[in-house]
Amino acid sequence: MKRKKPDQARPYIRAFYEHDRLRLVATAALYMLQIPAVLLVSWVLGAVIDAVTALDAARLTRLLWAAAGVAVFLGVSEALYYRSLSIWQGRALRRYKSYAFRRLAEKSVSAFTRENPGRYLSVLTSDVTVIVTDYLQNLFDLLVLPLELVAILAFLLAYSPAMTGAVLALCVLPLLGVTVFSPELARREKALSDRNEAFAARVKDLLAGFAVIKSFKAEPEAGRIFDGEDRVLERARSRRLRWWGAMQGAGSSLGVTMQFGIFFIGAYLALRGRVTAGTVLIFTNLSGSLVQPVRQVPQLLAQRKAARGLIEKLAAVTAENAARTGEPIEPVLHDAIELTNVSFAYEPGKPVLRDVSLRLEAGKKYALVGPSGSGKSTLLDLLMGVHDGYTGSLTVDGRQIRDVDPASLYDLESLIGQSVFLFDDTVRKNITMFRDFPAGAVDDAVARAGLTALLARRGEDYRCGENGSGLSGGERQRVSIARALLRGTSVLLLDEATAALDNQTAYAVTDAILNLKGLTRLVVTHRLDPALLERYDEIFVLKNGAIQERGTFRDLMAQKGYFYSLYTVAA
Repeated sequence: MKRKKPDQARPYIRAFYEHDRLRLVATAALYMLQIPAVLLVSWVLGAVIDAVTALDAARLTRLLWAAAGVAVFLGVSEALYYRSLSIWQGRALRRYKSYAFRRLAEKSVSAFTRENPGRYLSVLTSDVTVIVTDYLQNLFDLLVLPLELVAILAFLLAYSPAMTGAVLALCVLPLLGVTVFSPELARREKALSDRNEAFAARVKDLLAGFAVIKSFKAEPEAGRIFDGEDRVLERARSRRLRWWGAMQGAGSSLGVTMQFGIFFIGAYLALRGRVTAGTVLIFTNLSGSLVQPVRQVPQLLAQRKAARGLIEKLAAVTAENAARTGEPIEPVLHDAIELTNVSFAYEPGKPVLRDVSLRLEAGKKYALVGPSGSGKSTLLDLLMGVHDGYTGSLTVDGRQIRDVDPASLYDLESLIGQSVFLFDDTVRKNITMFRDFPAGAVDDAVARAGLTALLARRGEDYRCGENGSGLSGGERQRVSIARALLRGTSVLLLDEATAALDNQTAYAVTDAILNLKGLTRLVVTHRLDPALLERYDEIFVLKNGAIQERGTFRDLMAQKGYFYSLYTVAA
């Protein structure tokens, strides 16, 4: 028997309702109060016509008070419903988006490097708007409208079974129209979501490359690209709106046809003396309310199906390239990180690393040098567990990295890259990454990273600006170092962390790193400063993805090999 595929969207749908079912029930109950209100309005109108026909002024006066009471009841109940709906809906959306973001955060680093962030922007912004209107708000309509239909039919049966039968026969007309249009509407809704995703990705790409566009005077070309993407998006939106309008138009036309049919049948029965004029008015008035469930339920189901498709899309995005699981390890390096004949390729037949073997012993300092494209950054990615498709052996204290839980590995290692990302928030929050640490621990990390002078001058509540625009390159790097130090990981990896800094600042940053005690450090660098190189326990020289040479600075200089050539050119 074929196993049923698990429903990935179920946890997201469950998030709408968890921990707030009482509010959901209260909101539905308030919405149900509209059913007796609708019936009372029609009853009052019919009774008024019959009172006028009978010239009964006393009854007309009583009906006036009844009408006032119905109006107050309807207004209060509807106001309470929308208030309760806004509270429940807001909570439901927060839970939904919070769950989605946490699932996204579980993805592996390599997944984010391979995927387009525009996908996530779309499913968490524009798609949510559709989900609000077509899934959450429709929920109460789908609960109440069938009950309203039953209540109206029971109410009408009490007045005239013959007219009720005619009403049921005529209800087929609007139902037929909605059934024909609904499948295509769901398809066009999905197409619009896909175009929103593509548009968000393109806009993000153009904004990220704004400086390049300006420097190459490519504004007209960028504008044409933007206009092209926008044109396709609006075309999809227009197609969806046109089909929606056609469905609405067909539904309205068939609904009016139904009401006319009911009115003329009622008029005929009134002429025959089988019903009163007030009864005809009641049937005509309630036919609109009767048409509403008949028209809307299939339409709402189609919209709900389309909205569920967007939820399933979000579930698929978060499940795609999910982070692997593994066994936890201790957050302290006791022995060594060791690579034995490690090879890795992003594409088959094009290896980036070739039979790399090296050993990083606990508490020692290592440098990794080599020309651009030699595989240095890829090697650090392997050490951080970003890729697990390597061959050979890569172990941490004897445990294969591909078998280690990524979260556990991040407790052991920290990576400081050449490009430092800072949030548009305070210096302190960028150091602590929004977590709570003892004041003494933060002060110690700040001092060891050389940030004391900055905080004394600007204060820890100084906002860094978008991606650290309010700080210099050296200050941004020091913040990233303070982050790593505050985490207290046993292993520190640096990937060209000083490449964008001036020589004096780069020397100071590297010196601060080498002065740290009790850490295992692997520093990828292109700055071949002898005063710093002599302080490393071992230097690995990478060329074309393979270890060309290894040894201390003095050993490598004495060999007068590849490293000696690199050093001579740099000097």
